[in-house]
Amino acid sequence: MAKSSWDAVVERLDEAAEVCKLDRDVHRKLRTPARTLEVAIPVRLDDGSVEVFTGWRVHHDTTRGPGKGGIRFHPDVDADEVRALAAMMTFKTALVDLPFGGAKGGVRCDPSVLSLSELERVTRRYAYEVSPFLGPDTDIPAPDVNTDGRVMAWLMDTLSMVKSSHMPASVTGKPLSLGGTRNHSGATSSGCLTCARAAFRQLDLSMPGRRAVIQGFGKVGGPLAYLLTSAGMRVVAVSDIGGAVANMGGLDVSALADHVSETGSVAGFPGGEIIGADTIWDIECELLVPAALGGVITEPVAERIRSRVVVEAANGPTTPDAQPVLDDRGIVVVPDILANAGGVTASYFEWAQALQGYPWDDSLVAERLRQRMDDAFAAVWARAETLDVDMRLAAHVVAIERVAAAHEARGLFP
Repeated sequence: MAKSSWDAVVERLDEAAEVCKLDRDVHRKLRTPARTLEVAIPVRLDDGSVEVFTGWRVHHDTTRGPGKGGIRFHPDVDADEVRALAAMMTFKTALVDLPFGGAKGGVRCDPSVLSLSELERVTRRYAYEVSPFLGPDTDIPAPDVNTDGRVMAWLMDTLSMVKSSHMPASVTGKPLSLGGTRNHSGATSSGCLTCARAAFRQLDLSMPGRRAVIQGFGKVGGPLAYLLTSAGMRVVAVSDIGGAVANMGGLDVSALADHVSETGSVAGFPGGEIIGADTIWDIECELLVPAALGGVITEPVAERIRSRVVVEAANGPTTPDAQPVLDDRGIVVVPDILANAGGVTASYFEWAQALQGYPWDDSLVAERLRQRMDDAFAAVWARAETLDVDMRLAAHVVAIERVAAAHEARGLFP
């Protein structure tokens, strides 16, 4: 029987707790989310009927600061997944040393079948129902799967109405006109590039001319393909929900992006050979980036991967059973809680600017993002070498020790 998302997170927590000799009381607390709110979301559809959706907002641990985590709209989202993602945010924010705890939200719906007005009503009713959890000093949502700056604007406006106060720091990933930052949308991709560069440096690999394969060509995979090409790499294969395309000489990423904008998928792109989406794991390369949904690198898939480095742009793409296979094969995996932390780091910068009421220069944001990611990578790599463990375990150890230090400093109320 396959492990649930939450079971997988707890397994990694337990493993790291044993390695770092985590205090048993803190360990028990981290194995249980602090708060889980499940809400009914009744919405009147355009045809006059009423549909009732289900939504969640989870705070896993807020010892280090307000809850931070995205909101996803997806037909398969459930409480177990949201709890797991909230815990990952606890570890992720600690790993890049942000003053946040871990939170996550979700609504079980299919945005592709909702009109724009229906999507707005779903967002606003969800925001109203979970509003007791939200606020600049308690919980700050951000975009996630199938949500964007427009959704964040609706959420911020609803919360501002409920609280009778203008609250630009209550969400991040907002439109620029509402105090968002230009760097936010591409920050996850930029952070992945920084991690890839750092991994290549440690392995004495140069980027120019090396081959990259990307699974997923959405909000993260698309910009990352361009960044990797700009760094001199050849993006030789890309897949998405519609199919996959390969060109061993290197795909024309700009032309591919135009094709996706026109057709909705990489499938049928004339600048490469059409391949089966599952074939992407068999392509020889130096860098593999899973940038779609979780659980895609299973034990059988791990046996097939022919890459020197895997940088996890997606959340939870590698199952616990697959990690030992990758380790045994000498494949370096930069784990999700490190690799995709650029997004939450940019959210932190946006939140700080909103609280200050003063925008930072774009170059300052970019430099601070790069420095945070480089520092986090260096801390994890050093800990992996000291403990003689893989980077995933080392990342969890670094993060959990920082959370534990906050628990020890604050004590237990009452």
